[in-house]
Amino acid sequence: MTFRAPIRDLAFALKTVGHPELIARAWPDLDDDTVQAVLEAAGAFADHELAPLNRRGDLEGARYENGVVTAAPGFADAYRRFVEQGWNSLSADPEHGGQGLTKAMELAVFEMVHAANMAFGLCPMLTQAAIEALAQHGTERQKRLVLPKLVSGEWTGAMCLTEPQAGSDLAALTAIARPDGNGGWRLSGQKIFITWGDHDAADNIAHLVIARTPDAPPGIKGISLFLATKFEVKDDGSIGGRNDFRPASIEHKLGIHGSPTCVMLYEDARAELVGELGQGLAHMFVMMNAARLQVGVQGVAIAERAFQQALSFSQERRQGRAAFEDAGGMIYGHPDVRRTLMLMKARIEAARGVCLLTGVLSDLADRAGTEDERAAAKARQELLTPIAKAWSTDVGVEVASAGVQVHGGMGFIEETGAAQHYRDARIAPIYEGTNGIQAMDLIGRKLRANGGETLRALCAEMALTADLLTGTAELAPVGRRLAAGIAALERAADQALAADNIAALAMATPFLKLAGDVVGGWILGRQALAAAGSDDPWLKTKGALARLYASQVLTAAPGLADGLAESGDDLAATPAHALAG
Repeated sequence: MTFRAPIRDLAFALKTVGHPELIARAWPDLDDDTVQAVLEAAGAFADHELAPLNRRGDLEGARYENGVVTAAPGFADAYRRFVEQGWNSLSADPEHGGQGLTKAMELAVFEMVHAANMAFGLCPMLTQAAIEALAQHGTERQKRLVLPKLVSGEWTGAMCLTEPQAGSDLAALTAIARPDGNGGWRLSGQKIFITWGDHDAADNIAHLVIARTPDAPPGIKGISLFLATKFEVKDDGSIGGRNDFRPASIEHKLGIHGSPTCVMLYEDARAELVGELGQGLAHMFVMMNAARLQVGVQGVAIAERAFQQALSFSQERRQGRAAFEDAGGMIYGHPDVRRTLMLMKARIEAARGVCLLTGVLSDLADRAGTEDERAAAKARQELLTPIAKAWSTDVGVEVASAGVQVHGGMGFIEETGAAQHYRDARIAPIYEGTNGIQAMDLIGRKLRANGGETLRALCAEMALTADLLTGTAELAPVGRRLAAGIAALERAADQALAADNIAALAMATPFLKLAGDVVGGWILGRQALAAAGSDDPWLKTKGALARLYASQVLTAAPGLADGLAESGDDLAATPAHALAG
């Protein structure tokens, strides 16, 4: 099945997610024609260059032989064309060779990249995160010699956190960096799960590695951030000899086979300090948060890919007697198949909107006109980031699973390709901080950061949309159910703010789901209002999707809020041996 980049969906979402007047003021050259031109060019690259490599990358994968990692067939050539066409430098600062476009535009482009070929997209995705970390915390030398190469895409970046004994618990890491006596450092240790940690698609690879120093205190306060490049970078910018780190193997994974996930060994490797000693985790969070938002976009992307294939299959497969005659006897004429596909589409558009809105807020946090506007945008961006990552990747898995279901038995057969989307999607709720960690971050830090005021302000804005929807005859049910969902979210937030730490942790994941469901309903409501009154069949569908989502997702919000705090005591009172029987 041929992939088609969802250019019209993305353009519409960018116009409707929020604050277009503020973006236009901060980026006056980014008009509708420019947005359309960028999306069309990126979509053509995704359709024609990346999508055809997706299946082969899954079947053949990256290779590790004799200490050398080779990218999946065709990936290295495609990456070079990706760089040549400038797709790696969209939102980077022009000072470092970037194009200075918005983060939201970058996310829209990368959605198409990930949908066409998620395993490929991981390589430039992590480079974007490395760019942000070095732009904020790099030394003058790093910004002069390394950052422009990452912006251009001539070199790629890798994020190196996890160790065998220290998965998400970074306080337990043991990699160590010792002073070399000449102002540099020597890095030793092992890192695992390093995405695109080694490959043959670029001239050099910049590893951003967290490690301890010999006299550092225990725990996260003893962590610093270091830059180690695969090949030495000389003071004139030329590349020198090979550094003393290497891949020991690549992982054999459920999905994303085209992405080399490396075990990396650092054996007294040359490294440079990034930022300040002891501030490594804070510095790395710049990279991690950029990657988390991109992973949320991956959830949207793989859902879009799975949906397109399922929709196409539903118009080709004949089974039984269809109830709806407009489907020509194909299974799209079965009410449950059509309901499934429409709900898939509604979830995709909701998650897309959440991710793009978070990108818009990132843009406004940097360039809104007043300090108050920048601060408000930053606070809301931080609130939405764990939702964008966790809720959107859960949507990716749910939609990919539904895509297999639409295919029926054929979906369980690898040759149809539907199973690959499900396998690829399954990693996204795990890496860049598991979704449980995102939920703990949301309820433990982001919600409580200012006593819940950021969420209350968001709920007040959503309530205005609910009022507009309620006053529109065809969208009134959406407005009523959105209003009920907002009230449920406010009630749940009050419970969470009043709860002790353990109780809050027990309710964290359902709270994040509730928040995502409600914000997603708000996004769909905004889109339905923007499309109201149009005779265009595509735009008329926006109202239908909002109504279906409201009836099947938002209706569950009050019940979810009511039960939020009820399971904590049972969790505390249930030891593992009691479950084992």
